[in-house]
Amino acid sequence: MSPQPTITTIEPVANGEVLYKGDLSQGQPLADLSWAWSSANACFPETQKQKFTGNHVFFSGIIPKYSEMTVTVIPDDANADFSVYAYEIGATRNDLVPNLSSCIRCEADHKWDRPKAGKTQDHTRTVTDLVAINTPYKVIIGVTGANGLASGGFTLKVSMKSR
Repeated sequence: MSPQPTITTIEPVANGEVLYKGDLSQGQPLADLSWAWSSANACFPETQKQKFTGNHVFFSGIIPKYSEMTVTVIPDDANADFSVYAYEIGATRNDLVPNLSSCIRCEADHKWDRPKAGKTQDHTRTVTDLVAINTPYKVIIGVTGANGLASGGFTLKVSMKSR
């Protein structure tokens, strides 16, 4: 059995941003990714699973009520192929993938398979629409690499808008 992964606590700042440094070598791969395409989570489709096969590094924090969070991963190496996902759960829950039966919302970003009209993509990956309206939620952020990427430094930028 794999050792329990480390989860770095983040402390988002209302109407500001905070930066955290990390490296995929601090994480471990997930043997089971089927939680992601479960209809109760709908994080990313099974056809994109190869983009999430590297080591996973986890971060966790609280989105206060009346707030919206955006998370961006900036790899140190502009040629590195990183992916990111983030899911919201109840503030007192501690569900960590792959043991995620359901979540309130899950968003993911990875390298596109083909261009999107009117958009460009660089080496950064961003998830948006992480919101809390009347209730604060816990957010779990997973930074990973594609195609089994097991090491590589990155900066995690957490931005938050609050009412």
